[in-house]
Amino acid sequence: MKSTIKKAYKWSNSWTGTIIIVLFVIFFIAQAFRIPSGSMKDSLLVGDHLFAKKFAYGISMPHIPFLEVSIMPWSDKLRLFDGDTPKRGDIVIFRYPGNVKQHFVKRCVALPGDELFVADKNLFVHFNEGDDWIKKNYSKFEIASYQDKLWVKNPYMKAHPGIHHDEHVMNDGRNPMPIFYMNPVKVEKDMYFMMGDNRDHSNDSRFWGPVPYDNIEGTPWFIYFSIDENWEIRWDRMGKTPTDLEQSPYIDKAREERIEEDKKPHGLT
Repeated sequence: MKSTIKKAYKWSNSWTGTIIIVLFVIFFIAQAFRIPSGSMKDSLLVGDHLFAKKFAYGISMPHIPFLEVSIMPWSDKLRLFDGDTPKRGDIVIFRYPGNVKQHFVKRCVALPGDELFVADKNLFVHFNEGDDWIKKNYSKFEIASYQDKLWVKNPYMKAHPGIHHDEHVMNDGRNPMPIFYMNPVKVEKDMYFMMGDNRDHSNDSRFWGPVPYDNIEGTPWFIYFSIDENWEIRWDRMGKTPTDLEQSPYIDKAREERIEEDKKPHGLT
């Protein structure tokens, strides 16, 4: 037994062992990502560096870091094993359907079978559980009746205070219409509708449709480093989970930073 342990220890300290262990962690347990855009403000900020929990929704097909080359280049599969599926309100890391080498981070707002539409920037969702379930579980929310169904208005804003709209973005013909109005759509089987918390500056499912389950990589685990555009380290964000960052001190600080940024013209991210 001792000799086996010694051999394993010696192997783990070799270059081969170290590389294999690191790749195993990156492929199946945790992978580092950087938030490059402001689509998830005020929940996640530009310059947040985080570890993604790779096993949160099953096991996605491992890709070599930076090169984004599949370990099975002869196959176009994006998933090895199915597992749990995203829940409503989860922040999800996924491969953009238009370019699977590119990762997006958005919030899941609708599951398979759910229906949704956008009116005057507001998100309305008819959950697949039906009207009685909606009455029971969303009695404290504003509910609208449309097409003989009940729709919950902005069902995630109370639980996730980072979700917001930019008052400077108005329906003056210069901004994409799905930000303001989107016809009702039903999410198909094995698809998930994603939207950024920075609703008026997010390139998401309103523009290119729901995300297939196979494209889903994981969920943010915790921030291991954060730096702002002035190269100042955000020490208070380090080690925090997305749930931690939804608490008042962090949201308030992020909101102040974003309000100043919103005064500058910028588009979808």
